[in-house]
Amino acid sequence: MDGPLRIGYVPEHFSTPLHFAKQRFGLDASLVPYPSGTGHMIQSLQAAELDVAIGLTEGWVAGIGKHREKAGYKIVGTYVETPLCWAISTGFGREDLTSVDPLRNKKVGVSRIGSGSYVMSFVLADQQGWLEKPGQLPFEVVPLDTFAKLRQGVNDGTADFFMWEHFTTKRYWDNKKIKRIGEIYTPWSSWKIVARDPTDGRLNSMSESINKGIQYFNENHEEAVKYIISELDYTTEDAKEWLKTVKFTEDVWGTDPKVIDKAIRILGEAGVLDPSQVSSGDMIAVTREA
Repeated sequence: MDGPLRIGYVPEHFSTPLHFAKQRFGLDASLVPYPSGTGHMIQSLQAAELDVAIGLTEGWVAGIGKHREKAGYKIVGTYVETPLCWAISTGFGREDLTSVDPLRNKKVGVSRIGSGSYVMSFVLADQQGWLEKPGQLPFEVVPLDTFAKLRQGVNDGTADFFMWEHFTTKRYWDNKKIKRIGEIYTPWSSWKIVARDPTDGRLNSMSESINKGIQYFNENHEEAVKYIISELDYTTEDAKEWLKTVKFTEDVWGTDPKVIDKAIRILGEAGVLDPSQVSSGDMIAVTREA
């Protein structure tokens, strides 16, 4: 195939090494932002509007688990090794909601059906022991598309709560736009790279450029912080705190099957997919042992 790759990504702080790969190390790609997240990128991959996408592990696994051979993508790489902290938030004035305990049978805001925020609502319900039947959520699901609409939704009553990444959400607690009532960590490494065609020869040079972007990020935290606060609208304090919590993989090419097996098992327990019908071998195009 000719021309630059079309790479979908979420325009948040995790995208900083991707920016360095593009600006400093010749990543031959058109970077396409998806503020509404992984679920939207799945739709674009299926519509052949993207070649590659970088998104949340749980979203990719759930998407293949649901669509199987029609998913339109396979996992080819690992971007972030550390888990993701999902903040659980509600409207700032919701005095009736101060913890996770009262959320059963409430309205959960999600970006899209199939997105990470949607899938994690199953994981939350499973951890709380609220799943009376696999796949039957104890919440009313309200798709609201974007992070901005989710924040608006919990304040105008469209939704009661939503989940989004901790540091992206934090500034809106600090300015009293929304209220934090809990958090939940993914039980797996948080970001994976997928491709419509895992045999696309352009993926090798893409991986090399992203590896260099990650190495530069690791060696130049001060420059990374400047980019995050100037281009992605985070505070200096939050950017520095996030740097203490995140570990990007040194080599993005390939994925450990044990990570995907764990995600399949837990999402199976939550009823998101049927683990008897899908395996890590169905999802991973490029294997890398831990």
